[in-house]
Amino acid sequence: MSQQEGSVDILGVTRRFGPTVAVDDLTLEVSPGEFLSLLGPSGCGKTTTLRLIAGFEHPDAGAIRISGVDVAGVPAYRRGVNTVFQHYALFPHMTVAENVAYGLRQKRVPKPEIRRRVRDALEMVDMLRLGGRRPRQLSGGQQQRVALARALVNRPAVLLLDEPLGALDRKLRQEMQIELKLLQTQVGITFVYVTHDQEEALSMSDRIAVMLDGRIQQLADPERIYDQPATAFVAGFIGQQNFFSGTAGGDGSEVACADATIASRQHAADMRPGQPAIAAVRPEHVRVTPVDPGRQVNAAAGRLASVAHLGEVIQQVVRLRGGQEVISRQARAGTARLGVGQEVWCTWEAERVHLFSGAQAGLVAAASAEEPVTEGVA
Repeated sequence: MSQQEGSVDILGVTRRFGPTVAVDDLTLEVSPGEFLSLLGPSGCGKTTTLRLIAGFEHPDAGAIRISGVDVAGVPAYRRGVNTVFQHYALFPHMTVAENVAYGLRQKRVPKPEIRRRVRDALEMVDMLRLGGRRPRQLSGGQQQRVALARALVNRPAVLLLDEPLGALDRKLRQEMQIELKLLQTQVGITFVYVTHDQEEALSMSDRIAVMLDGRIQQLADPERIYDQPATAFVAGFIGQQNFFSGTAGGDGSEVACADATIASRQHAADMRPGQPAIAAVRPEHVRVTPVDPGRQVNAAAGRLASVAHLGEVIQQVVRLRGGQEVISRQARAGTARLGVGQEVWCTWEAERVHLFSGAQAGLVAAASAEEPVTEGVA
């Protein structure tokens, strides 16, 4: 295997559907053996990007290389990639083993090799014992495993997965996330995975490309994506944030809001004193206390509006004096028992604060909005 086997290079690619720009001058390099997720809301261009790699769509500009080879004009079946879709598209009249063998038969692979490779693929996804069943006799999770085996049996250099767990219930989806990552590590091939589910991307990926409007907002490993969001959109789309709007002060490391002055250890380069600015603090970094901390910064007073018990976590919502609601989530152990309506203070540490210029206010709204699905532009 060459050093480039399994690599994917997207170089300045644009794809339009009429007046809609689905993918906008996109450049992305995927390393051999990497698990990379394309993450974003409906309409952000992630599925179109996957279809461009697969050969189901063709770029209006730019180039795509797979394993170092420019695939312009190369049909989908000759690209060395396979795709697993949300809807498994299994042949209902064929057994599990026949479904997995289908692609090999089309390539006229010798029968003894077909039997061996089908057996290996089904064993890999723990479906060997069900090889004689038909799809209608399988659960959703089992059908997903068959679809994976059918893709892997062809030994693709790159496996493309388009929302493959979207049809499963939450518990099974979480179980399959673990299995998929273990499987990818086992087979060692490149996975490019499309999802709108943040938890899914964070739990499985080596790197995540967070997309919006056909462009990448941030490309990094899950820890950096979560802890060091590059834009207000990434901050709001990944997990949950408390956003505070105000005015930038000092040297770009402070935002004066209606309820508090919020200071950060970071310095937002595009913030200007006196200009609109945004501060973000995650709920797990907000502490709620009945004792006035006496702070001048990173503290705000209000009243406890609600308390919810989420397993091992307690969620508290505080309505600040200026009317804004702040969410806090803390481990049940060690969290003070407070009553709804009680006067409290919210506090957080400066190193947990992320600042953005007011120009990114639209990105905050985009992170929380449910965007409509545009045909062919997901």
